Amino acid sequence: MTAPPDLLRWSEALAGIARTGLAFTDSLYERERFEEVLHVAADIRAAAGDEVEAAPLVQEWMRLVGNGVAGYVTPKVAVGAVVGNERGEILLVQRADNGVWLYPTGWADVGYSASEVAVKEVFEETGMEVEPVRLIAVLDGLRLGFTQVPLYSLVFHCRVLGGELRRHPLECVDVGWFAEDNLPEPLAGATRWSVPAFQAIRGENVDVVFDRPRHPPWRHQDELPSR
Repeated sequence: MTAPPDLLRWSEALAGIARTGLAFTDSLYERERFEEVLHVAADIRAAAGDEVEAAPLVQEWMRLVGNGVAGYVTPKVAVGAVVGNERGEILLVQRADNGVWLYPTGWADVGYSASEVAVKEVFEETGMEVEPVRLIAVLDGLRLGFTQVPLYSLVFHCRVLGGELRRHPLECVDVGWFAEDNLPEPLAGATRWSVPAFQAIRGENVDVVFDRPRHPPWRHQDELPSR
């Protein structure tokens, strides 16, 4: 049985292909075909149990269609920070938008480098001042299932420089330090990032984590033949 996260991923992929096609074509015939693909993508999204109606979703997608390169649909970029303390605990925030716990993270801002965004997000969300040490993960949010927006998440390991722990009054419900054996729930995507995160916090040398290619990429992992 196809899982809702896969339906969501397929829907967003089809919608991205169609919107990009609309951005680059002047052919009436091609535009009609791409708009039809948008309707199919919206039906898939509704079937995923996302509590959306197909027709308004198609209208929203059409509204976002740009022209040429500006209309090329790509994943958004988010930047996160794994921050540890002297007790080996990790800094986590409970997000106000969905109640899920995660390391401090936010959208990449124009004019900032990725590491500068990490510093800014940690301070804004938790009040802690940090210094980026190294990149430890590049993750696909849709494949992890912790977002409904296509995004790549760049995750930095950061060391604490100072500050006073406090939550952002609008973006966070709660904030705190947590040991590896006492993580809060619900915790987004922890199966992919928690092990390398705590390895980095302990000072171990870890490779950058990334999503390995799937062969082919559009089939569900459970359907893939053994290799």
